[in-house]
Amino acid sequence: MNTPDPQAVERADPAAVARRVRERRDQLGLTDEMLAYQAAMAPRYLRHLLDVGPVFDPAGFVRIAAALRMTWSDLIEGRADAPPGQGDPGPRPLLLHLTEPECWDLIGTHGIGRVGLPVQPAPAVFPVNYAVDAGTIVYRTSARGAAAPPDGSPVSFQVDHIDDRMSQGWSVLVLGEAHHVEDPDEQERLSLLPGTTPWAGGGRAQWVRIRPDEVTGRRIGSG
Repeated sequence: MNTPDPQAVERADPAAVARRVRERRDQLGLTDEMLAYQAAMAPRYLRHLLDVGPVFDPAGFVRIAAALRMTWSDLIEGRADAPPGQGDPGPRPLLLHLTEPECWDLIGTHGIGRVGLPVQPAPAVFPVNYAVDAGTIVYRTSARGAAAPPDGSPVSFQVDHIDDRMSQGWSVLVLGEAHHVEDPDEQERLSLLPGTTPWAGGGRAQWVRIRPDEVTGRRIGSG
């Protein structure tokens, strides 16, 4: 949406909007003067708008958004699909190490994690739908797919969660070996576990089981 929404204008946090402008400006390699020129305003007026926020001149922020190659709503309200961690660190941040039982509790029974594979020319990481089965991680992929490691390969597996509002989160890392599950009866049993249907769809008949050698985790909180 590239037209001002009056309610969004009223809700907008001037400091957050100014931060998005500056971050996008730097990403595009623009100076204030260049941005102001492209937004058809004087640099002094641009700086004034960033101080007072969209409620002062919503149409001016439409021009700023266009100059930054953003939608007006993304500039004013933030991207709905932005990666986590856009906010500032919380007050008195504290890093805590998790026990292995705590790690398994956070991993839960199923979800989406990332598997790291030792491929060439450099290690690669892929998101996968996973399930927990008797102390192992299982997922399915296509037999020749990017997320299908050779049988017996050393791999890593990571699950995490970020709470942007509270500037808190946790991360669990599993190191181990990946093994192919070839037995049809076992494949059928695994297919009945919750969360094992890949979101990506398609034919993904290769089951992979990660047997952990090490499970570690960290939590970021406030002291």
